[in-house]
Amino acid sequence: MTKLSSRVTRLQPSATLAMSQKSAELKAQGIDIINLSVGEPDFDTPEHIRLAAQKAIDEGHTRYTPVPGIAPLRKAICEKLQKENGLSYTPEQIIVSNGAKQSVCNTLLALCDDGDEIIIPAPYWVSYPQMALMAGGVPITIDAPISQNFKITPQQLEAAITERSRVLILCTPSNPTGAVYSAEELEALAEVLRHHENVTIISDEIYEHINYTGKHASIASCEGMKERTVIVNGVSKAYAMTGWRIGFIAAPIEIAKATQKLQGQYTSNPGSISQYAALAAYESSQDCVEEMRQAFARRKDLIVALAREIPGLEVNEPQGAFYVFPRCSAYFGKTDGTRTINTSTDFALYLLEVAHVATVGGDAFGSPECFRMSYATSDDNIREAMRRIGEALKQLK
Repeated sequence: MTKLSSRVTRLQPSATLAMSQKSAELKAQGIDIINLSVGEPDFDTPEHIRLAAQKAIDEGHTRYTPVPGIAPLRKAICEKLQKENGLSYTPEQIIVSNGAKQSVCNTLLALCDDGDEIIIPAPYWVSYPQMALMAGGVPITIDAPISQNFKITPQQLEAAITERSRVLILCTPSNPTGAVYSAEELEALAEVLRHHENVTIISDEIYEHINYTGKHASIASCEGMKERTVIVNGVSKAYAMTGWRIGFIAAPIEIAKATQKLQGQYTSNPGSISQYAALAAYESSQDCVEEMRQAFARRKDLIVALAREIPGLEVNEPQGAFYVFPRCSAYFGKTDGTRTINTSTDFALYLLEVAHVATVGGDAFGSPECFRMSYATSDDNIREAMRRIGEALKQLK
């Protein structure tokens, strides 16, 4: 029997991808499944971006590019960061990767040695703790419940930092909760971090433009933080380009060089055609971004209102991304006579099997009393999904 590495055996499969696969299997059997588990926009990539990719093919941009990305794209990212975020970077500080997911993983691998602690606020994106383990690190979670709008406090951060702390991962706007840290809240966290120079911040800002607060804030804008922060972003969410696989980091030069060295050994450059598509996304009109944001805002209002009508669900108001993360623990211990709900994973499976609505249990996000629904789908799907969920939950006693 083949012996697998401990690196692989200690990892857990992605719960979001597993639920999406299970719902696809039921759909293949002819069952009408409404999928609220997937974390991607339901819009097509805007036409001008698709046309730029076609042009890149026609012009022969089909060969290897520099490992960190083509120069025009890195320059365009610098211009975006300056214009939209007020942050100054050089192209050498930008590393373009195969999606923001690789950008996070690259950074952890570049920063962490065995036993280093990676501080991760919970609820968290499912891959953060697994990436920490893959890098040999120790995930240290900080619980931020719904009563705190899923955001950690400076006091909690201070209590979590030890001499072994190496990285803090912040995700704002948040997957899975939709929580958004204000500039004032980030400054309060930065004040703690100024006393702990051993901690580098990974600021995952992939949902930057799906924001309902009016203004995105980055901890890199706080005094003294840019020199210790790795911004992670990309085109997948804002421009409906999930399949194009383009993410990037903006980082202190020594971290950028380290991640480039890593990437050069195991993937080399991201896809050349995708890079030219991303270049068009950043250099062209941003009207498409605002149009999609407005659609998500409308859907957010709809799903929150409908979820609040269902007894037993506690629903806060997301401020960004396209997820709502209700508390469902009022249903724990209840049964329909054949199924008993003991965990949020049980709850999500019940909704899939009985209501034929795919969601994801909060266990995978470090918040076992909640579950995640994505509203990156049509208004009609949202209405029907919430109707089905309400009817299914009435059967639990």
